[in-house]
Amino acid sequence: MPITFQALFAPSSLALKFAAKTVLGGGLALWLAMRLGLEQPSWALMTAFIVAQPLSGMVVQKGLARLAGTVVGTCMSVVFIGLFAQTPGLFLLTLALWLALCTAASTQLRSAWAYAFVLAGYTAAIIALPAINTPLQVFDQAVARCTEICLGICCATLTSALVWPLRVEQQLAGHARQALDNGLQAARAMLAGEDDAGKGLLQTLGGLVAIDAQREHAWFEGSRGRQRARAINGLSQKLMVLLRIARSVRRQWRQLDEAESAHQAPWLSEVREQLAAADQPSWLVLRQRIWDAAHDERISSAEHYCLARLALLLDYAMAASQALDDVEQGRAPKQAVQSLAAHRDLSLALLFGSRSALAFLVMSGFWLATAWPSAPGGLILTCVVCSLFASRENGAQIGLSFLRGILLAVPAAFVVGQILLPQWSSFAMLCLGMGVPLFLGALGMAHPRTGATATSYCLHFIVLVAPLNAMQFNVASMLNNALAMLVGVSAAVMAFRLVVLRHPAWLGRRLRAATQHDLVRLTRRDLRGADSWFGGRMADRLMQLARHASELPEAERKRWDDGLHGLDIGDELVHLRMCLAVAQVRLGEAERQYLQQVQAVLASGPGPGRGDRLNAASDQFIAALRQQPADDPLRLAIGAVLQLRNSWSKWCRWQEQSHGFA
Repeated sequence: MPITFQALFAPSSLALKFAAKTVLGGGLALWLAMRLGLEQPSWALMTAFIVAQPLSGMVVQKGLARLAGTVVGTCMSVVFIGLFAQTPGLFLLTLALWLALCTAASTQLRSAWAYAFVLAGYTAAIIALPAINTPLQVFDQAVARCTEICLGICCATLTSALVWPLRVEQQLAGHARQALDNGLQAARAMLAGEDDAGKGLLQTLGGLVAIDAQREHAWFEGSRGRQRARAINGLSQKLMVLLRIARSVRRQWRQLDEAESAHQAPWLSEVREQLAAADQPSWLVLRQRIWDAAHDERISSAEHYCLARLALLLDYAMAASQALDDVEQGRAPKQAVQSLAAHRDLSLALLFGSRSALAFLVMSGFWLATAWPSAPGGLILTCVVCSLFASRENGAQIGLSFLRGILLAVPAAFVVGQILLPQWSSFAMLCLGMGVPLFLGALGMAHPRTGATATSYCLHFIVLVAPLNAMQFNVASMLNNALAMLVGVSAAVMAFRLVVLRHPAWLGRRLRAATQHDLVRLTRRDLRGADSWFGGRMADRLMQLARHASELPEAERKRWDDGLHGLDIGDELVHLRMCLAVAQVRLGEAERQYLQQVQAVLASGPGPGRGDRLNAASDQFIAALRQQPADDPLRLAIGAVLQLRNSWSKWCRWQEQSHGFA
């Protein structure tokens, strides 16, 4: 209750501006729809609230995605009615398959454009279901819905861009600086051995994924926004590599004996102090000093590799700092940088799609069995909730928030639509009657904790009031529609509750298998963009594994360490291949044979008793490297081979300790 009270009666200035813009855009869309004589002006008003976002670029991108999805869904609704109007059972089955396909596609596409697939799914249901009794009018209804939705998108986008515009690209600089500070702090903790659990790493990865999502929105805010979006790509990649190198330094540090550790401890302490200072000129001087110390002939090869990795750490710290300057100045990086890749699971997406189809078919069976005239409204809401939230881990909780929003909308809609509006006339009085409840709802939409309930309240309030040029007031019809909404959302929530797809142990096994597959591909993948490809996918997996670790039994809560071990092996593998690529000699057959053996070992997966499978191949390849003329890349390659072997052995030992030798 205090959160709701704060959102409604003590809002921030940004929340007030957002609510005012949302209501203004919705009012403009409603007025134009009525002036143009559209059949259902409420769809224009609802669309303005659906695409409402606090930032201008977010509204533009969401509006474009909604527009694309609406057009596709409109076309498919006409096709479905044209083909299956005479066979209701086959029509509902086809619509369920379409909904499942769109839900699966939205799960696979990890960007804001996934919303287009969501819209394509439930727009087909919105248009086709009411037209099943009048199939000859489906084209007119499709054109009308598409026109109303496009009008709402245009009005919301125009209002957001002109009234108190708040641009995404203006906030990217602050978020980017925070990401860099968190990354440097996590690197310092790793160097000191304070972050063996990977908490700082996961926090930083979460921040990078968050600003990468905002980067997409900034793309729609002019040339400066696009330049900053490109610079964010560079910063994300540099920070991911920086974190992996920090872990590599700590792994190498554990390989040093007591005397070597004492000898190199001042360098490690100085690097940690300089990372806290965040001064590029000092980093450059320290980097040169460390590089000179690495070429001291009196140190061991293990010390040389450790110092070289410290120098490389400072290189990427300077590169990340330069990328931050590019973001702040709105300057694109000189070299093109690939976007972060995302982890995708096709089988999981198909399961999410199946859950949507199952909920739709159950509700369809209820409609066919009861012939309830208001059932199509509930069926449409089942489609909407399933399309939006079937792939969410907290889909049931969001569905319950939608139920709360409906329960709040029913009495408000009854007072406004059945008591006040019958006594009032004119568009101004309609705006007064609907504007006050919608303004309060928009204030709730601006608060993250009440956003889902407030959004549901606003949308269903509009549906129940149903503003038209010639208003119709019928209490029985309104209550029937409200009951159908409750039944439709309840069906979706029950599907989310009963069909639980993400069992933590099962998910952990799938993510480890995906990590192994990527490691195998990393042995032969083109090195250009390999960091962005592997780092982005591993960031997704690490966050998923950490998020589900608390749901596992106490003995299995460290299963997500599989991801950290895979991250370490991938880092050493990329570093090894880069060293071999820049070496002045070409090893040819020896390199090819070694990578093939690494690929075979990684494909078999870690397990008890498998820790020595890389030993013979590593020793043979190191001997081949030492036969070549000595240079820095080859010395670093030798260190990478040793670390790769040690990381593999550690992963196998961890499997034995966690699950037993059997």
